[in-house]
Amino acid sequence: MTPFYRSTVRVRAALAASLAAVVTVTACSGGGNARVDTAEASGDGVLRVGLILDNTGDSAFLNAPQLAATKLAIQEINAAGGHKGRPVELLPAHPGREAAGQANDLVAAKADVVIGPTDSSHAAAAVDILSRAHIPLISPANTAAALSGTAGGGYYFRTAASDVAQGPVLAKLAKAAGAATIVVLHQEGAYGKDLAAAVTAAAQQSGLTVLPGAGFKPGDAAEAARSAAKAKPDAVVLVAREGARGALAELNNSGLSGSKIVLSDGAFARYGSGLAPRVLDGTRAVVPGQLPSAAFQGKLLGVDPSLKDVSYAAETYDAVTLAALAAARAQDDAGRSIAANLIPVSGGTASRVAASNGGGTPEPAAPPARCLTYRECLGGLAASPGIDYDGESGPVAFDTNGDITTAVFSVFTYGPDNNPSPTGRETTGHSG
Repeated sequence: MTPFYRSTVRVRAALAASLAAVVTVTACSGGGNARVDTAEASGDGVLRVGLILDNTGDSAFLNAPQLAATKLAIQEINAAGGHKGRPVELLPAHPGREAAGQANDLVAAKADVVIGPTDSSHAAAAVDILSRAHIPLISPANTAAALSGTAGGGYYFRTAASDVAQGPVLAKLAKAAGAATIVVLHQEGAYGKDLAAAVTAAAQQSGLTVLPGAGFKPGDAAEAARSAAKAKPDAVVLVAREGARGALAELNNSGLSGSKIVLSDGAFARYGSGLAPRVLDGTRAVVPGQLPSAAFQGKLLGVDPSLKDVSYAAETYDAVTLAALAAARAQDDAGRSIAANLIPVSGGTASRVAASNGGGTPEPAAPPARCLTYRECLGGLAASPGIDYDGESGPVAFDTNGDITTAVFSVFTYGPDNNPSPTGRETTGHSG
């Protein structure tokens, strides 16, 4: 069986496997930091989940897997008893409207938690509206590094890793292949600049020598490629998105190709005949997340038999499940309570420090019990307030910024046909 592998390009369509091969940032209000504040019960007894589907045009196909994953999670939550014995409700989605308009609709519909948006550039507007209404927003796909500092009063979380989390993995792949020296080429813009800096820092920390790199604009990478070739590196890490194909062609023209190249997630695509034969033979690339299991894909197909892609489905499923577990831990469906309990149910950093005795320095608490499903975690909550939900997308463990602290990446290697195949998995993380 050949599983889907998830898309990594943020605003445009990217690689998706054929279904036939599958399965037999603005200031926001909110008051304090809802992630760590305590909250009194104030819900009405019905947990309502909203969904912002902000994909249009070529990226509209990304709406379907997120909707299917949300429905699947709610089905399983309700099969396990729902929230306090009452079914969890999914509010109607309105993908034809802009993200801010959808957020306003969901406030009016009395959503308790909202999942989305996909596009990082839409996050700030949605957070601004929802945080004012004390409704947590959990994005399954926002990856912009700057969003870690979003001023949403503690109501913003994401189950997708920040772009810069892949920096150590890209450096590790270069070193594991025998490189002692690397050059980092990056497409101009926040994604390229921030991730290039993360790769450089990780490479230097691992003992690699980082030779002078360069930035380039899409369609204008020739000079940067020639500069890289003159440095004579053992490997080149290419950090790019829509400018990747042109940069790869220019690197090849400069004598750099094949196993010398390591690609960031934004540069990951099926290039095929779009590049000269064997240009990418041996090239490696990373894709955030782990390959969805055949069992999970089968469940998604049970919800939507027409599904042709599972991009962000695992992260969406986990976002909904975590929200329901937070409500269960609080015994309250209000947004304040959900936001205040998401870190503890994820096994996150704020839940791992025990209160000190007598005002001394807090000591680490015992690791919370790991659980894999809503039903299993619900049983864990009955025995202890500390659980660690690890879901379909892997470990989560939110930190006090609402970011996941452990990121899983699938590794792909390109063949002579310039197309990728999965060849491994890497995990990286931080403690804060």
